[in-house]
Amino acid sequence: MKTQKPRIAIVAGGYSGEREVSLRSAATIIKDIDRTLFSPYLVRLSRDLWEVQVEDTWLPIDRNHFSFSMGDKECRFDYAFITIHGTPGENGLLQGYFDMLEIPYNTGGVLCESLTFDKFTCNHYLSAFGIRIAASERLFSDIPYQVEEVAKRIPLPVFVKPNAGGSSIATTKVTSMDQLAVAIQKAFEEAPEVLVERLIEGTEVTSGCYIVNNTPHPLPLTEVVIKKGEFFDFDAKYHGNSDEITPARISEKLTQELQELTSRIALLLHAQGIIRVDYIIEADGKPTLLEVNTTPGMTEASFIPQEIRAAGLELSHIFTAIINDKLHLL
Repeated sequence: MKTQKPRIAIVAGGYSGEREVSLRSAATIIKDIDRTLFSPYLVRLSRDLWEVQVEDTWLPIDRNHFSFSMGDKECRFDYAFITIHGTPGENGLLQGYFDMLEIPYNTGGVLCESLTFDKFTCNHYLSAFGIRIAASERLFSDIPYQVEEVAKRIPLPVFVKPNAGGSSIATTKVTSMDQLAVAIQKAFEEAPEVLVERLIEGTEVTSGCYIVNNTPHPLPLTEVVIKKGEFFDFDAKYHGNSDEITPARISEKLTQELQELTSRIALLLHAQGIIRVDYIIEADGKPTLLEVNTTPGMTEASFIPQEIRAAGLELSHIFTAIINDKLHLL
């Protein structure tokens, strides 16, 4: 009798401005997943509708069981591969839902995801373990603040960005007081909390890592060089306005130090699946943590696929190891 291959839900979309990037990440995963081992299905989430693609048809998802119906047959998923950038897949909401349904998934758990989604809280948590971060202040949309006072506490130049979000959406480099209020308002339009952070200058590098059996496996580092614009914004990330050099042009010693630091961060957060940690190597030669991303982009233009290829590995093999880690098939 033929054994049914595990049904894998590639969960994409979501409720944030990163929805389209998420769908592009899902396309990469579906293309590279090993279909001899798994049966992948694209599951697309929006606030109003959860649906699954079955051949050329979109069918509604029953949220009571995270299942779909084909005729009189109920089809349940064996595993959820979350590739949502933003809410509800990167902030612990979906993780809690899948935990209650006892469906395994590829990311860290509720605490890991909710912690890393809050940049201010995550960075300050990691700073307690001696990891260097930039001075920053968090603003709330419902609590009054004075722009002048913010500038006194975090002197210009600064970066202003949503505290919870990614892809550099609504992120502004501020070098003068007349820009600060506008930048804060722009970030508030994207999220209810805003981060004002000291400008860090130096060499920007990003460090990917995949975790299997609670063991981090760091990947080659990527160096980011901006060709147009002042920082690595959405346009630079997704429209080719940056050079991404893998492996990064830094010493072997510093590369190893950063890979070890990324592995340490993965363990401190109890991260799972694939993470990416961004740093700036400042003038003193030491790294300052920018942020931790626990559902990093998997588009053709994203860092992680580049780093996996640079390591001489195949995306399909990494996906298989991560899925099997939770399905207990190793």
